[in-house]
Amino acid sequence: MEPLERVTGIVAPFDRMNVDTDQIIPKQFLKRIERTGFGEFLFFDWRFNEDGTLNPDFELNQEHLEGANILLTSHNFGSGSSREHAPWALREYGFQAIIAPSFADIFYNNCFKNAILPVMLSEDIVKELFAKTDEKKGYQLTVDLDSQTITGEDGWSATFDIDPFKKRSLLEGLDDIAHSLQHESKIDEYEIKHAAHMKWATPNQVQ
Repeated sequence: MEPLERVTGIVAPFDRMNVDTDQIIPKQFLKRIERTGFGEFLFFDWRFNEDGTLNPDFELNQEHLEGANILLTSHNFGSGSSREHAPWALREYGFQAIIAPSFADIFYNNCFKNAILPVMLSEDIVKELFAKTDEKKGYQLTVDLDSQTITGEDGWSATFDIDPFKKRSLLEGLDDIAHSLQHESKIDEYEIKHAAHMKWATPNQVQ
């Protein structure tokens, strides 16, 4: 996983509550065995018309939001099933940070495992940011994980809280496997001792 320290870019306002993972990446696209190839299907039922053309009324299809990498949304984002495909699709589409008043717990944790920074701010601050995106199309923010600050292009700023372990994981690019591999020598040492103790069960593993 790539480290994530700072995200600067266009904010995509997506003022919808209770957006669940089946809306983020519909179930018919979960047949792939890789972790890639889901970005093009993000919000598929909303982004596209029945004939496959882009829906011009959908928020993220607005021309001034092309290349947006910060998603601004509402309460309980990522609810529903625990599918990790949801953050895969969001990250591959280009979103590196998501700002909301609240997230579904499993989705929130999955973001940290897939190089996405989910930021929880108060409802009042989120409403203030929505107002700024209304005032200026293509409004930009910088989300700095190290300092835990958010700064707008107009000088607006706010701070956010984050669990220290999750913060370190993103800053150093450590997913669950990478965290385990930091203890690889101890794991190998245990496996050798275990194999020696259980050699009657694993005769070919101990020389």
